[in-house]
Amino acid sequence: MNNIKEAYFGAFGGSFVPESLVPALQEYAQAYTEHKDQPWFKDELSRLLKEFVGRQTPLTPANKLSKLIGARVYLKREDLAHTGAHKINNVIGQALLAKHMGKRRIIAETGAGQHGVATATVCALLDLECVIYMGTNDMARQELNVFRMELLGAKVVGVDLGTATLKDAINEALRDFVTNVGHSHYLLGSALGPHPYPTIVRDFQSVIGKETREQILEKEGRLPTHLVACVGGGSNSIGLFHPFIEEKDVAFIGVEAAGCGLGENEHSIRLAREGFSSLGVMHGCKSFVLQNEHGQIGHTHSIAPGLDYAMIGPEHARLFESGRASYISADDNEALSAFGLLSRSEGIIPALESAHAVAGALKLKGKVKADDIVVINISGRGDKDMASVMETLKKSAKEQLA
Repeated sequence: MNNIKEAYFGAFGGSFVPESLVPALQEYAQAYTEHKDQPWFKDELSRLLKEFVGRQTPLTPANKLSKLIGARVYLKREDLAHTGAHKINNVIGQALLAKHMGKRRIIAETGAGQHGVATATVCALLDLECVIYMGTNDMARQELNVFRMELLGAKVVGVDLGTATLKDAINEALRDFVTNVGHSHYLLGSALGPHPYPTIVRDFQSVIGKETREQILEKEGRLPTHLVACVGGGSNSIGLFHPFIEEKDVAFIGVEAAGCGLGENEHSIRLAREGFSSLGVMHGCKSFVLQNEHGQIGHTHSIAPGLDYAMIGPEHARLFESGRASYISADDNEALSAFGLLSRSEGIIPALESAHAVAGALKLKGKVKADDIVVINISGRGDKDMASVMETLKKSAKEQLA
């Protein structure tokens, strides 16, 4: 599979950026290549992941979910990482490298707020200036995370263009990067964007899969049969999948957001249904994109802001094309149902993004055997979603009474 010198995953990936960004991306790729295996970098990253992030995160048996699905189910608990999501794994690595490169100003984008909170947290730790771009619709849905970012010292810039969601926040972050490339580092939050970001983000998030492999061998003495994770851009899922890439008996299942319907502008399905997306270029890389025949990017929807995105990361596109991974979908109602189910059955309140993964795993019922081992990645905790879930459930109750 792809290494740092290769810009493409099969036909997907590449670097489609303004000429002014090319030297900065080349410098970043070179710095990563030089330092990723150096003892100072590996030791410092390992120390921060252990002492600051709280790794390893647990692999928790889910006994009631096991009975429902009909297999041995485990939950990889990224919700227990510092700041409450997997996002900090990538942020720690990128920020450490940026500081070593002499970049004192960090630019980031965020949809669900988790990447923004993780970035603001690490910038506070490493004494770096932090600017976060966020769609105003996402700011309204994730008001608590906006407050957290500001409390941590970050400047949060609202983006009121387009759908005012993650896509538009990335556009503005890229514009800032072009303008301030000399002293700034764009800390991209998912496994997409121009080379070398998809590879670097994947590598930092692979700590999820490496730990899962070690932990399941200790608990069960064998590898899992199924890995299940939600897929927006695709960082938590590629981080879980990648360390098992050569294990052909381990099935990869990515769960996309089917939103509130399958019509135009109602979902964020790129791969789970044939004909919904096509090959295109967005945010600096080539992959499957929701777009019309004129190349205009389609509007998307999901109750989970982190899945509300029109492109899928290029390595996922490669896994889909090769048949190595399969992609299914769960809609808003299925995610809300899974959100409540995991809360009541296992005492774990997941992020709405992670609830999509649980909803996808529930669809394995009748398709798995009792001795199969299913690992679901709980990519984040649900604190950030409480207000929007309460509002949605109240609205639903009123509609039923009307």
